[in-house]
Amino acid sequence: MKHLLFILFTCLFSSPSYSATPEPKDLIQQAMDQWRGLSSYSEMTMTIHRPDWQRSMSMRSWTKGEKTTLVRVTEPKKDAGNGTLTNDNNMWTFAPKVNRIIKVPSSMMSQSWMGSDFTNKDISKSTDIIDQYDHTLLETRQQDGHTIYVIESIPHEDAAVVWGKEILTIRDDYIMLEQQFWDQDNILVKSMKALEIKELGGRTVASIIRMGKQDAPDEWTEMSVQDIKFDQDHADNLFTLSNLRNPRQ
Repeated sequence: MKHLLFILFTCLFSSPSYSATPEPKDLIQQAMDQWRGLSSYSEMTMTIHRPDWQRSMSMRSWTKGEKTTLVRVTEPKKDAGNGTLTNDNNMWTFAPKVNRIIKVPSSMMSQSWMGSDFTNKDISKSTDIIDQYDHTLLETRQQDGHTIYVIESIPHEDAAVVWGKEILTIRDDYIMLEQQFWDQDNILVKSMKALEIKELGGRTVASIIRMGKQDAPDEWTEMSVQDIKFDQDHADNLFTLSNLRNPRQ
């Protein structure tokens, strides 16, 4: 799970406050670094809400470095075993019902991930925003004893991204409070917000984040983290297509 699940799972942690105004690019990098650590393991629940129905899935996630993530569904039984592996901007999915591993093409990265409001790109936690965008600090304000930074990130003309801009709200302890996604016509399309912040795994984290579309307020997806551990010693064979199909962990 680099951009959503910047999230997910991208997104969101504590560190000493700056004594001087930081560079906006550094703030974004620190927010991403703080969420993942050198490596991480987490247990979470994804809830997809629609006006006439709602469903939840329990998941486990492993990350290593900036570009490697494995996410596996554990509940409910009918979805258990579904998994997603990302490695160096490549993504594969596995569906036990058809016993197939499918490589997700770049043209499908903007499509919904497991029927949620997160996209494949969100779950891949892509770090494209660091190097393929220009960043401007729009606002600095005080809120609840913290300094809040609002950053506008505009992609380079040759960047392979769909957004016209993103606006990020980051606390001085590197918690991502909100990430907005605007289209090429300068219209806000969707946003990801931190709904709950608490200590998990020895860090202050955004334990619940919600992604929702601007034109459909009754449709949203929440990621709720129950447990997370940082700087874990993951074996390299954890992040393989073989392990995606036949889990050994």
